[in-house]
Order: sequence, then C-alpha cells, then structure tokens
Amino acid sequence: MRRGLVHVMAWLLATAAATTLSWWGVHTVMAGTAYDPPRAVPISAAEAAAHASGTSPAPPGPDPTPTPRRTTASPSPTPSASTSTKPPRTPAPSAPAPAPPAPTTASGDVKAYDTGGGRAVFDLGPASATLVSATPGTGWSMQVFKTETWIRVEFSRSTDRVTVFCDWHDGPPHVDVQTY
Repeated sequence: MRRGLVHVMAWLLATAAATTLSWWGVHTVMAGTAYDPPRAVPISAAEAAAHASGTSPAPPGPDPTPTPRRTTASPSPTPSASTSTKPPRTPAPSAPAPAPPAPTTASGDVKAYDTGGGRAVFDLGPASATLVSATPGTGWSMQVFKTETWIRVEFSRSTDRVTVFCDWHDGPPHVDVQTY
C-alpha cells in the first residue's frame, strides 16, 4: 500500500512539473503575438471616400469643446497687518489652443486590397511601395515576405491560400492577387 502511494505521489509531482514547464514555455512564446491589439491605424470612412473620389479630405476643424488650458499662478504673499488686502487677481481668459496641423498624406497612392483571406494595404509610390498594414480574416493566418523589389502577403487557412503580391522591379508598383 505504501509503495503504491509513493508511486502516485511521484507521478503527481512529475505531472505538475511538466504542466508548469509547458505552460511557462507556451506563455513565453505567445507573449507579444496575435493576442496583442493591432498596431495599424485604421483608415476612416471619410478618408477612404475622399481617396476613392480623388479629392483630399477636409482638414479637421477645431475641437467643438476646447479643453481649458492650465495656467500656473505665482504664489501670492500672505497679507500682513501693514499691507492692504486687495481682491485676488483672476487671470485673463486665454484664447483656445490652435487646431493641430492636418496629417500629412502618404508619398504615393494608398490602396487596400480585400481578399477572401484578409486585407492588405500598400502605399504605392512612383518607383517603390511599402506595406501599410495587413490583417488576416477570421480563422486565417498571415505571413509577410519583403525584398528590395517586391512584397508578398500570404493568407492561409488549412489548404486554402491567398497571396497579394506587389512588385516594382520593372517599373511602377503592380499588385496581383492570387487565390489557390
């Protein structure tokens, strides 16, 4: 009986150690991966519509509810018997803060390519291109491959593959979407 109890305790200890080690390894590998929020800034609907029509979006206007600016007041001396007491000075109302400058536009033409596997957004310049963002669809995974003359974004799910390929080695950037 005692021998069986020792074997069960040894098995429990080994199982607990293996589980802890496995959890720690998986946790370390998964930190900073797909569970973090995306880093790409989404394009607003107004910017996308303006871009599609060829016009530039209107610069953002001033904030309708400006936040009050803080002013630092110098400490006032404490009144003494020899000084006359004056009502405290109130600072003059300040003008609202100026509106921030309009965001700069990209150097080229920003185009989004929606596919069955996800979305890839490229900034297409006259002689090169850059990947702005790539987001896989639900249930899909993604890989990005880059060289000096092309960028390939591959979305995959089991045996399905969708590739968005942008190259510019023979002239201006050209984007090709392939499903296989």
